[in-house]
Amino acid sequence: MMDHRYKDGHPYKDYNLDKQGEGMFWAAVKNPKRKDDPEANSCDKQPFWVDEGEPPKEPLAVSPQVLAEYAYDELPVPDTEIKMAPTGKSTVNLPTWIWLDKAKFKKLSVTASLPGTGLSATTTAEPVSLHIEPGTADAETYPASGECAINEDGSIGEPYAKGKAGKTPPCGVSYLRSTGENESYPLSATVTWKINWTSTNGGGGDLPDGTFGTTQDVTVQEIQSVNR
Repeated sequence: MMDHRYKDGHPYKDYNLDKQGEGMFWAAVKNPKRKDDPEANSCDKQPFWVDEGEPPKEPLAVSPQVLAEYAYDELPVPDTEIKMAPTGKSTVNLPTWIWLDKAKFKKLSVTASLPGTGLSATTTAEPVSLHIEPGTADAETYPASGECAINEDGSIGEPYAKGKAGKTPPCGVSYLRSTGENESYPLSATVTWKINWTSTNGGGGDLPDGTFGTTQDVTVQEIQSVNR
């Protein structure tokens, strides 16, 4: 069967060896990271020839957008890890400042290409916001929506520094009730990354936003005072 199709001229002769350098055979390949996706079995055609410089006449063939989606899978998005001040225990009714490490959470890109075709696509991810959920209704977030937008310099939130104790943080939380002994609030933080792509053939666009989050335990204490 293989010889009939690729050697004996039905439709190829001698595996197109006389056309080496003028094109290549294309074959179905599953993305190992999506092998359980039902659509991974949709491409079931036998290998077919495509002349160099021509787009394959196959709807399921790799396109710049497919390459962009593949690059999306390879984006080295860092684990969501927020900075908080004060560290350790928070205090009732006193703001806890929250921010992201600007050096770690920055724009990043990955390029995927298909050798021998001239096709490539670059996918870029940029953090745009940090969403805070305090883990209890007895809390106030800053801003009130809990959505901390990106600043003009690319940072999110603002690091705490000496002298800011009486200020309201641009991104943070204030707990209104202390946690019990050996208890904590599960504060969750989710970073939204805006994703877009460009390609060598001029195509491009947006891909679905990426959201990556983490949860960490926060212990909240009362301020102890003594009346005399």
